[in-house]
Amino acid sequence: MSDQAATTQTLDVRGMRKPDKHPTIFATFKDLAVGDAFVLVNDHDPKHLHEEFEAEWPGGYDWEYLNQEMRDWQIRITRRASAPTPRLLGRADELGGEPGVDGAVWRLGARDRDLDASVLEVQPGVALEPHRGPGTDVLVHVLSGDGALVTEVGQIPLQPGALVHIPAGATRGFSAGDAGLRALLVQQRRQELKLGL
Repeated sequence: MSDQAATTQTLDVRGMRKPDKHPTIFATFKDLAVGDAFVLVNDHDPKHLHEEFEAEWPGGYDWEYLNQEMRDWQIRITRRASAPTPRLLGRADELGGEPGVDGAVWRLGARDRDLDASVLEVQPGVALEPHRGPGTDVLVHVLSGDGALVTEVGQIPLQPGALVHIPAGATRGFSAGDAGLRALLVQQRRQELKLGL
């Protein structure tokens, strides 16, 4: 048996509840020192897990299949970086998808992060009702379109390039002009993710 095999721990997740598997695997990975590894044992090829590693730790880990038999998949996962590696998310003016109930068409999705971020899209002529915001400051960068930020005491006109600070707890609402409104919102991460409004 090689020294590497003798010092590598094994994490068998086959008996775990599905919701517990990925958090346990990432916690085990985070506890590794750079250069250390563990062998993951699973009952199937964990392709989605591999995609998560690639999204959050690109270049910061090694993924080596040791066994690929039915109900006995074994993968050695080695930590190569001390922290998640920087990654290009795309162009802010091109991030998007189907809007959620709060108008967000994109959200920052990394598992371990200190920030929440979203791209808000308000259709032309639509207004999102003013309300008291979360207990964190929000930074708004207008990407395209026009409109207004509705506050407790008036409105702030919004044009592309505008950068607005919304203090924690301040009343805010967004209204879009004829061209609609698209903005990047960034704030400190909260337990319940309610971005954009």
